[in-house]
Amino acid sequence: MDVAFELNEVTKKLPKHLHKFVVKQPYDEYTAQNQAVWRYVMRMNVDYLSKVAHESYVDGLKKTGISVDNIPKMEGMNRILKEIGWAAVSVDGFIPPNAFMEFQAYNVLVIASDMRTIDHIEYTPAPDIIHEAAGHAPIIANPEYAEYLRRFGEIGAKAISSAKDYEMYEAIRLLSILKENPNSTQKDINKAQEKVEYLQNNLGELSEMAQIRNLHWWTVEYGLIGSVENPKIYGAGLLSSIGESKWCMQSDVKKLPYTLDAANVSFDITKPQPQLFVTPDFAYLSLVLEQYANTMGIRKGGLSGVKKLIDSNSLGTIELSTGVQISGVFTNVITDENNKPIYIQTTGPTALANRDKELIGHGINYHKEGFGSPIGKLKGINIPIENMSPRDLEAYGIYEGKNVCLEFEGGVKVEGEVITGTRDLRGRIQLISFKNCTVTCNDTLLFHPDWGIYDMAVGVEVVSAYAGPADVSSYEDLGKVSETKTHKINYSASDKTLYDMYSKVRMLREQKNVSEAALQLIFEVLQNEYPNDWLLPLEIYELSLQNNYSLSAHVEKHIETLKCNKSYKTLIENGLALLPQAAKI
Repeated sequence: MDVAFELNEVTKKLPKHLHKFVVKQPYDEYTAQNQAVWRYVMRMNVDYLSKVAHESYVDGLKKTGISVDNIPKMEGMNRILKEIGWAAVSVDGFIPPNAFMEFQAYNVLVIASDMRTIDHIEYTPAPDIIHEAAGHAPIIANPEYAEYLRRFGEIGAKAISSAKDYEMYEAIRLLSILKENPNSTQKDINKAQEKVEYLQNNLGELSEMAQIRNLHWWTVEYGLIGSVENPKIYGAGLLSSIGESKWCMQSDVKKLPYTLDAANVSFDITKPQPQLFVTPDFAYLSLVLEQYANTMGIRKGGLSGVKKLIDSNSLGTIELSTGVQISGVFTNVITDENNKPIYIQTTGPTALANRDKELIGHGINYHKEGFGSPIGKLKGINIPIENMSPRDLEAYGIYEGKNVCLEFEGGVKVEGEVITGTRDLRGRIQLISFKNCTVTCNDTLLFHPDWGIYDMAVGVEVVSAYAGPADVSSYEDLGKVSETKTHKINYSASDKTLYDMYSKVRMLREQKNVSEAALQLIFEVLQNEYPNDWLLPLEIYELSLQNNYSLSAHVEKHIETLKCNKSYKTLIENGLALLPQAAKI
């Protein structure tokens, strides 16, 4: 099967269910104006961020193969990224949070392949290649931060979502697509924004995924590092936005010490953030991440973990004290008077595993209707089943061919003929299979003999609960690709003519063969037919100055007129500041 990305030492380790999110980078679809926007933003960033970003940033640009002049190609980035043990793949906008985290766990950056338009040159609501490649990639050249990112992905991929989280993801994805597309109607944008704001205000109790997304936002996306009084930027959202990187340094943006409390501070993607968090160093990020992981179902298990999975209405896994793992959509848990789980149930395709490997014969085709099993110790017997030796099992009648009645402390009763038991490599029994089996809890029938073979998982407690399956190969179609696709912008004939002029100027600069007559012709058309375009005049002015052409005086006058428009006055002034020979216009 063909894949849409380059296979190397890093990407070949990606599980197949993640392949569906990867798209071929549409490099040929980037317009010459897109390339000019990249160059403008990157030149601004390198000039400004070299003063306010973490010291890893500028060095990281070189180490990760990111050029100031050209939108990077995935193939080129990967050849360099693999030297630091990472890779990059192209995706279509936002992807589901669990999938995003899982890519990170495999040391793979997901890079949104779209490029922001000139109308969103300072900030785009949609993930784009500037944000991903020029924001995320440079900082991973720092080994401490790279390990934090990988570990964050590993833990975040196991975070349990709520049903509302996926709805929020889809709403944000749609809003970002509509806002970035110049062909969108204001009515559609307003409708999408209202939905995002409604969901943000009605999420209820934050799920693990919502909390870990908060931590991701306040560190990986909008993080500051150093002291509260004199912080530096390392968050990709700030590094990739020439507007926000300056805004965030203002005194009226509150700077707070980064702590675990940030997990409960939600963010609004539609507005500037009222505060940012400052970590003293990258190692401290990992400390807080581990603190949060200690609160998650993957480490706490128990009734709370099972309930989180039930509330998520999504595929998840619980692990019992024996190491047996049950993966499926959990729909019910029965508890005792001490509020401990005594019976768990899934509905639909379920797989059993041990050490993240599916148990032979216990995949989703065998347990296609669901799975249920008691949890706990047998009533009146001190030795848990999992600790019984073969002699103990025989003494208590839990032996092949024996009819047995197992009554658990919580009140669950399993009655049937033992067929066989399944042990792990260490000899601990994990499953016991019965025929002609009836399972009850007080007056509730949980399994009837007519339903076939009853497989009972062995374990006295739930030690872990997390999102996704134990063995990713158990489920062929794991993860869902959004049906909302990024809109391809429809360019008019006039747009294409403008982009052709951008291309000619770019070619003149790259070939270092700049003809004043050629520039003059382009400038005249630009002045007459595209009087509101401000970026190409800057590029023409730059080349005219470098070659001491008299044309520079005419372009300078045009630019001075353009500065009367407040919407791009500052953008022009910032661009001029990069030209040492420019007159103060």
